[in-house]
Amino acid sequence: MSAVEALDSNDAVPEGRHFGDVILKVDNISLSFGGVKALTDISFEVLEHQICAIIGPNGAGKSSMLNCINGFYKPQVGQITYKGKTVKHMRPHEAAKKGIARTFQNIALFKGMTTLDNIMTGRMLKMQKGLFWQALYWGPAQKEEIEHRAKAEHVIDFLEIQAIRKTPVGRLPYGLQKRVELGRALAMEPDLLLLDEPMAGMNVEEKEDMCRFILDVNQEFGTTMVLIEHDMGVVMDISDKVVVLDYGRKLGDGPPDEVRNNQEVIDAYLGVSHD
Repeated sequence: MSAVEALDSNDAVPEGRHFGDVILKVDNISLSFGGVKALTDISFEVLEHQICAIIGPNGAGKSSMLNCINGFYKPQVGQITYKGKTVKHMRPHEAAKKGIARTFQNIALFKGMTTLDNIMTGRMLKMQKGLFWQALYWGPAQKEEIEHRAKAEHVIDFLEIQAIRKTPVGRLPYGLQKRVELGRALAMEPDLLLLDEPMAGMNVEEKEDMCRFILDVNQEFGTTMVLIEHDMGVVMDISDKVVVLDYGRKLGDGPPDEVRNNQEVIDAYLGVSHD
């Protein structure tokens, strides 16, 4: 489905969803690199259990926004509030400890390691035993690893990738590598999951599978998600809320039906400008 068809579509987002309090609040975020403004005065909120999509043309500032949320970038202006606490200079590892997981536009896996081992890396922040005990691999450390391995196996079963659990991920096709990366993020048991173009480069069947898993994670685990996606059909089908960026500025945000009827959004995707 093209962007035009998606914006004109009458498909409705499923009703009856129940959301919690505000888990993420972005207030007047501005980010510049030298003289280049990546983001200008961006504000929006995400509720617990929502799927929020950030959309916009290439160069709109979508990935920069995710990088601000999980601490890769430090905005010059504005603040981010997560779970009711304002975060000024949170670093990526601190974000991970606070329950924010992330996947990337370009797959960031350990290609020589198996699917299981890659997903196990998502459990590292949950492990309490030090290097000494892990080197011995005996007693408490052994018990801890067995417990965390069971969690990783549960993720593997959930994502239906049992057949590749011992396969080095570098040998896997692109779509399965994306699923493994999602599994590693899920192994962290995040409260907020940031997905940077989780369906980029996938064929129709792979996109359908990924959409199903995203919805299942949201519904079964209650995980809040903020995702970047260019496929407007996907966005309108799975999102509860859509935030639209264009050249680093917010054009609008709201339910998919409201956004698809926003003239500024339509113009941005059609390349139309008004004098």
